[in-house]
Amino acid sequence: MPNHTLRHKHLQIDQGNLDRAKEILGARTETEAVERALKLVVSEADIDASLRKAGRKAQIKRVYR
Repeated sequence: MPNHTLRHKHLQIDQGNLDRAKEILGARTETEAVERALKLVVSEADIDASLRKAGRKAQIKRVYR
């Protein structure tokens, strides 16, 4: 079950990567970019797990937006 608790975190992040992610994701803020990127990683992991469970009989095209 997902935990939707918001917590304040202090992170050291490469600014260039953050700027690029913000641009690619169309995020208005750095926080939005990080949140959307994290959600993307989690959803990709869920898809990959489902494909492994299905024995890789299905194929899926990754879409990043």
